[in-house]
Amino acid sequence: MSDRRPFLFDAHVELGAKIVPFGGWEMPLAYATGTVAEHLACRRDAVVFDVSHLGTVRCDGPAMFDALQSTLTNDLHKISPGRAQYTHLLNDDGFVVDDIIVWWVSPSEFDVMPNASNTSGVTSALPGEDVTSQRCVLAVQGPRARQKAASVDARFGEVDRFRVTRFDYQGAEVRVAGTGYTGEAGLEIAAPNEVAERLLRALVAADVTPAGLGARDTLRLEAALPLYGHELSLSSTTLEARLGWVLGWDKETFRGRDEVLKERERGPARLLAGVTANGRQPLRDGGEVLIDGESVGLLTSGNFSPVLERGIGMGLLAGEFEEATPVTVALRGREIAACITTLPFVRKVK
Repeated sequence: MSDRRPFLFDAHVELGAKIVPFGGWEMPLAYATGTVAEHLACRRDAVVFDVSHLGTVRCDGPAMFDALQSTLTNDLHKISPGRAQYTHLLNDDGFVVDDIIVWWVSPSEFDVMPNASNTSGVTSALPGEDVTSQRCVLAVQGPRARQKAASVDARFGEVDRFRVTRFDYQGAEVRVAGTGYTGEAGLEIAAPNEVAERLLRALVAADVTPAGLGARDTLRLEAALPLYGHELSLSSTTLEARLGWVLGWDKETFRGRDEVLKERERGPARLLAGVTANGRQPLRDGGEVLIDGESVGLLTSGNFSPVLERGIGMGLLAGEFEEATPVTVALRGREIAACITTLPFVRKVK
């Protein structure tokens, strides 16, 4: 079965994108300027990613609050309509089925945003309609993201961090959240297909740099943001990823709660840690982390940091290790000198 093409596929090709398969989709990896230039443009200015491969499950109705509250880990009582919340969906054994952003659009309406390959798993766990194919999602990220988006429509500049709003844009309702996956300020715009290409072209005309999945990955890694299938998976837990704050301990129930309570009592078997190479050699997932010749775990993600100009990686390690502890990463027959690093590697913008 061939990968799905996003609605904006032809526009990306016209903009010079290199297309690669990702999560069952054909998505832009990078454009003509390349991943490092796109990465630095996000850290210094503003970029736009097409993240339409992410799912949208629309949950609309008076019973939806209770359905989400009793299934997902975080506590919706912490927020209110017009806000977004990061949360997890666990299985009955307490492992992570997906990490999710919930956009609370109106009192009885929620847009649940799962990862690309997990939409069907979320629709089977929650009552809702999969509307992924009806809209595109453009993520405008960087210190000048809101400013440049506001030059397209002033209302884009009014969406603060983790706020959610909706308004008419050129005859269609767009939904906008102050969220993203880069560690920078910005917003994500869910635009109906009929206006999505016009919006993309307007953003590019406003000097917002198109960026692909390559930069999105290096940006999220510098900011120590977990990636499903790497730091989070059906063989890892929320507590191992140091994300206990997304667990609603005071809630009566959420899926997997009993196992999570047991894990909290005994302590997680592994903990997420950062590793920085002593040189420019990129680190990669699967690299074995050694301390004094003994394995303490594997890297779950790794790459080259354009900001630090060093190889960096994250891994689930058996123990708590002090900052700057020397380690060796065994990778593809090579041994790379590195050290334990406090996360995030690059401090996130508030």
